[in-house]
Amino acid sequence: MTAVYVGRFAPSPTGALHFGSLLAALASYLDARANQGRWIVRMEDLDPAREPPGAAQQILDTLSDFGLHWDGPVVYQSQRIDIYQQVLRSLIEQNLVYRCDCSRQRVRAMNSVYDNQCRDRQTPPESGYALRLKLPDISVSFDDRIQGRYQQQLTRECGDIVLCRRDGLIAYQLAVVVDDAWQGITDIVRGHDLLDSTPRQIALQQILLHPQPRYAHIPVASNQQGQKLSKQHFAKALDGRDAKQHIHEALRFLRQDIPAGSNRETPASQLQRAIERWDIQRIPKLANIPVRQQLG
Repeated sequence: MTAVYVGRFAPSPTGALHFGSLLAALASYLDARANQGRWIVRMEDLDPAREPPGAAQQILDTLSDFGLHWDGPVVYQSQRIDIYQQVLRSLIEQNLVYRCDCSRQRVRAMNSVYDNQCRDRQTPPESGYALRLKLPDISVSFDDRIQGRYQQQLTRECGDIVLCRRDGLIAYQLAVVVDDAWQGITDIVRGHDLLDSTPRQIALQQILLHPQPRYAHIPVASNQQGQKLSKQHFAKALDGRDAKQHIHEALRFLRQDIPAGSNRETPASQLQRAIERWDIQRIPKLANIPVRQQLG
């Protein structure tokens, strides 16, 4: 293991914490604590239009209700815009960024793999454009601690990524890489839905000369239709009064070694036992697992 472990939970405050987001919080928390590491919380609040007032605080309150206590102050990405802009300017000066006015509909029509059409345009658009990073035409691979070896050919399977949206908002891919390096993150435990983002983040880390964290991607919880539990699909908000039962269910989802009757213990007792018995290799190597959870 890494001598100094630093893990993180980085939710977007688009709504209350639900069972799917609890899984990512719990898995990252347990992995950090089992390795005598720090666990920090970062709010990825870069899209104000999608963030209800009070949602960030509601998430923090729910984490506390569940006994998931973090180290140090919470970082809010909305307070770090100047830093991201500085990194973006540096990449522009290195001729690694270009303007793109291709629509989302056009990219979706290509199975969301951008064909880099705007990279070599003789006349870049003057308005209504996003800023894309010129990714190298290489294959990036890494060893995921849960899913195993994963590889992506960036040009064929991804295409150049957006760093700044056409509405002027900093894109997730830039902010997450900058902040993981700044906060000294050594280990990232998160949902399988972000697995295919990892190679492009590794490529950006290499361009910025940042260290590469270790990654572990847990299966995402899905409803019976195979849709990821989310606010969009009406995932039920967690209630701190049911913390014991939800922690028990989450540990079962993660296939951890839990004794019968543990759902009657306090959250603190459940978490301590889970830390002592934590085994990340018990987590299934799957993309998603349906859960029987009341939605709505």
